[in-house]
Parts: sequence; C-alpha cells; structure tokens
Amino acid sequence: MDFIVLRMTGGRLVLSADLGRGPASCTSSGTVNDGEWHMVIGEVSRRSVSLSLDGRTPDSVFIKGNQLDVEDRLFLGGLPHTHSTRRINASSSFSGCVRSVSLNGAMLDLSSPASQHDVTSCFTNDQTGSYFNGSGYAALMRDGYKVGSDVSVAFEFRTSQSEAVLLGISSAKVDAIGLELIHGQVVFNVNNGAGRVSVRSIGPLLCDGLWHHLVAKKTKHSLSLSVDGRSYSTPNPYPQSTSAETNNPVYLGGFPVGVKQNCLSVSSRFSGCLRKLHLIKSHLNDALELSSAHFLLGVTPNSCPVAKQHVAQL
Repeated sequence: MDFIVLRMTGGRLVLSADLGRGPASCTSSGTVNDGEWHMVIGEVSRRSVSLSLDGRTPDSVFIKGNQLDVEDRLFLGGLPHTHSTRRINASSSFSGCVRSVSLNGAMLDLSSPASQHDVTSCFTNDQTGSYFNGSGYAALMRDGYKVGSDVSVAFEFRTSQSEAVLLGISSAKVDAIGLELIHGQVVFNVNNGAGRVSVRSIGPLLCDGLWHHLVAKKTKHSLSLSVDGRSYSTPNPYPQSTSAETNNPVYLGGFPVGVKQNCLSVSSRFSGCLRKLHLIKSHLNDALELSSAHFLLGVTPNSCPVAKQHVAQL
C-alpha cells in the first residue's frame, strides 16, 4: 500500500513514503518539541524524499518507485481508529498547533474540514493552563477514583463566571465530593453517605478574570478550603460517616447530561482556565494532565488564551 506520512518521534520530524517499491524515511536534523512555531516543507518525488525545517538545507534520502497510488483523502493530526497504523509506525494523534498548511501549492482551509474529531482552537498569545470554552467538560480516570476518608484537591483557576462547575466525583448513590462557583465564591461539598457538608470562601469575588489558587481538603471529621491563602473550615456533623465511597470518573468544568453529581448544586459549564491540578491522598499525588483525559469537549488541554486571536489546533 502506497503512503506518505509526516510524524514526530523523539522531538524530530520524520517524513516517510512508499511509492510501491518499499518505504523510505527522512528525519529532520533539528527538533520541534520546544513550544515554538516551525516552518516545515516536505517533498516526495520519483527519486527522493526530502524534509526542510525552518528554511534550512533539506535533508533527503533516495526512494524507489514511479508514482504514488493513494486514496484522495488527507488526514491531519491523526488517523481514525478504523485505519491501520502498523506500516506507517504512527499511532498517537498530534497534540499541538498547526497553521498555513498547503498541498502541492494549494492552501488548505482548516476551518472547513470534511470531518474532525477533538480539534479545538489554539491561541497565538497563550499561557500555561487548559482552556474551557463553556460548552463542555473534561473526564479523567475512566476506571474511577476512590475518594475514601481523606483527599486534597489543588488547582489554580481563572474565570469571569460567577456560577460554574469546577470538579465533581460522585457515586450513583450519595457519596461524592464537588467544587463549584456560586455567587462568585468557591463552595466545597462532601457527602460521606449521611448528608452533604459544605464549606465556602468569603471575601472578594473570585470571578474577576485573575488567577486564584485553591486547595480543598477532606478528612474523616472535617472539611477545609484555602483560596489565595485565606482558610475556611467546618466540622463533619456526622461522625459515624467518614468515608466517601466513590469509584467514579473525575469531571472537570462540567459533566455529561444524565450523569448525576450529588455534591454539585449548579450545572453551568465552566468558561475559563484551569492549571496545576492535583488529587492528593497520603503519599499519592496524582497530577491531572488534561492532554491525557479520556474525554474532552470544548477544552483546549495545553493552551490558555491571553488574547482572542486563534488558529487551528489538533
């Protein structure tokens, strides 16, 4: 089967092709995994495969064959699950930004693809964080997270919303924890099985578009919340019930329609940015990487805007 594929491995670009008489691959002399924009030019002819990075002299290798016999479909950033990736040796989808793509001199319109999957916006002026556009959510830990007796949740957020879901972990019964914004303040809710217990922040409104640092901690007998160094706490009024028995996904910024969240009072999906997310139990510190989420909707996992300009992201 003839093919052309441009992939990244070890931080370098690899252009591979097969014109019917065996594959040939050319690797870029420089790396591209530095967060900067790079100009890439790849060419496949009857005699060679060549790859140029940022205007440098092209690297090239010899290839056998006469012509490229392929279907008239171009996949950018990844392949459908129905396609075999064994011959082209590229199984992971691209996580990053792409712009100004042309094929044989014709510019491709990335805003109007024939189909797309998990493609969102990428911002020309950005900062560390994950952007939620208010239409979706992120789902992590598909196999479930056990809250148990003690857990701490830590992250930073930035938003202009006064009401929104931040985080939810909930069993099908009543055991759950939830973090939300209500009237511009953070509310931390816990249900260990006997009833909901809540603690909320007090002070300046947190929907000011600035970054805020949050730590919510649940122990057997109390809840505590720290926002920008200000601490709040409340005792557990149900001493006989100390453990939230969950084994459910972690939802950030919202949750699916039809999925019950017993410790969230609002359902408004989050619009803003989150970063530095951690779930901490004893000596276990789980950093929540949104680029590894098993479901993302309306979320750009590795880019938080500081301006409204954007290009296509894959």
